[in-house]
Amino acid sequence: MKKIKSFEVDHRKLDIGFYVSRIDGDIITYDLRFCKPNTGVVVDMPSMHTIEHMLATFTRNSDIADEVVYFGPMGCQTGFYFLVRDSVSKKRALETVKDALKKTLAHEGEVFGASEIECGNYKNLDLAAAKPWCRKYLAALDKLDKVMDYDEVNKLG
Repeated sequence: MKKIKSFEVDHRKLDIGFYVSRIDGDIITYDLRFCKPNTGVVVDMPSMHTIEHMLATFTRNSDIADEVVYFGPMGCQTGFYFLVRDSVSKKRALETVKDALKKTLAHEGEVFGASEIECGNYKNLDLAAAKPWCRKYLAALDKLDKVMDYDEVNKLG
């Protein structure tokens, strides 16, 4: 059976960052890696769930809203997937995520979709717990000089 693309990258070489995971037709899947894999550090579920709600809402209300296909968590709890149409440059995708992180850090109200009507586990949200993860990830992205794809990661020493 053919492996899925995310199983083909050497997770020992991934670090906190912003990667192109795959390109399918006109859809680019970005790997938003909040934690270095297999270190024992993962995003706790209330924070992960909150980041999903906040960044999905902010990216889908950004200037590339019509190009956003999906924003959601990785089951391993080390990051998120962000899918956009290929009309959005890597730089623009990265800037959109950084802007969504900044808006999440500035947000003082309720978490978007935090009701029994809107969410299947609405009590498992915690904006205060999510903000340090967003702050740490934004700081890492501010230092990023290149968006690599998985093939480039695999070639790292």
